Amino acid sequence: MASRTSLPTIRAGDHQGWMEYALDQARLSPPAPTKYCVGAVLVDADKGEALSTGYSMELPGDRPGDPGNTHAEHCCFIKVADQRGLPEDRIGEVLPKNTALYTTMEPCNERLSGNRTCVDRILDLNGAIKTVYIGIREPDTFIAENNGITQLEKAGIKVVLVEGMQERIHEVSTAGHRI
Repeated sequence: MASRTSLPTIRAGDHQGWMEYALDQARLSPPAPTKYCVGAVLVDADKGEALSTGYSMELPGDRPGDPGNTHAEHCCFIKVADQRGLPEDRIGEVLPKNTALYTTMEPCNERLSGNRTCVDRILDLNGAIKTVYIGIREPDTFIAENNGITQLEKAGIKVVLVEGMQERIHEVSTAGHRI
């Protein structure tokens, strides 16, 4: 895990800069035909400081023996929990008051693996994440209808699509997919 001092500082409000950094994380995800390569960055939006990063399949999963079926957002949360010595569902207690999540793809609201969804994990933080910035909506390749954005907005979390990177994000996200 990267130390806190090695995480970048990008100007607060530079949504393109943070999404570029999330896309760099997505490129670290191993390509596969059965998943997306997604990157995420948890950010103190007031200071423009990264709190943690993650990418798909970076860390071991929830279940013993799970080799790493983790999503990018979940990896961000695991790292904060590890840094603070807390269970993941309590990290909302220590996150800055204006925490934002940048993720290259819309957070999932259904998992074929049976693992908890990223939307549920965000909502379980009880409003600690104020805004979720996304690069692209989840394509319907694996889940016919992802309504993660709708669920987050219904819970009072602001969701913003960062424009101008969709083609590059889609290309990285689908690395390993058969054409």
